Amino acid sequence: MRAESDAPGESELTDRERLAIRIEIAVVLTVTFGLSGISAALSLLDSALGPGGVGGRTIALNASRSEQSLIDLLFQLLGVLRLAGWAALGLYLLWRSGIGPRLIGLGRFRSRADGLPGLALAAIIGLPGLGLYLAAHAMGFSVTIVPSSLEEHWWRLPVLILSACANSFAEEILVVAYLITRLRQLGWTENSSLLASALLRGSYHLYQGLGGGLGNLVMGLIFGRYWQRTNRLWPLITAHATIDAVAYIGYTVLRGHVSWLP
Repeated sequence: MRAESDAPGESELTDRERLAIRIEIAVVLTVTFGLSGISAALSLLDSALGPGGVGGRTIALNASRSEQSLIDLLFQLLGVLRLAGWAALGLYLLWRSGIGPRLIGLGRFRSRADGLPGLALAAIIGLPGLGLYLAAHAMGFSVTIVPSSLEEHWWRLPVLILSACANSFAEEILVVAYLITRLRQLGWTENSSLLASALLRGSYHLYQGLGGGLGNLVMGLIFGRYWQRTNRLWPLITAHATIDAVAYIGYTVLRGHVSWLP
């Protein structure tokens, strides 16, 4: 294992090391978000060709997996563990090449430097994102998204929060910090690596329809550029977790009380 670098992605590599990185990226994306992107694209195509088109389909993001409460809880925790494992994989691979968590912006969490910018990013992304979803859904370009269809178990809210956090860690570590760092090492420009990261993020949200894919592509551009400029990952994780948690819990609380919620 190499000594920790001064900055991620700036060391000179041999041709053998470049090949190893290309293979590593291909393997990581195959078992994580790259395969999810292909699956989401097929899901979008299936929706478009099906009766009612994209707008006639409903997708639950956090669905019950069993009628037995304990088994359902274990299924939900397995989903959280899988995402946590993806995040750990990205961190481990970077660490083995000398790029520790601190160098990608995962040092000590600071409320002012990380928490407040994270909440600001959540507002900047979340509110327009909701508007884009409603507009796309009205025009038939987005599926009907049900943020949670979990039954009323005692563990429902804690699991939704865990799910929001797991999503944020996995996506921001792998899609932003890991991928952009590795592409830098291969000599990609900042703009090219940013675009690749944003396109990946948009691709695995295509199951939500074109509106979801486009909205997440824009989110990827904003988040990726923020990280490139600041090298702080905690604000992105905070923002993403906040957006998801508000969507999941807000839907759970408001469902049945707000007429336009499915």
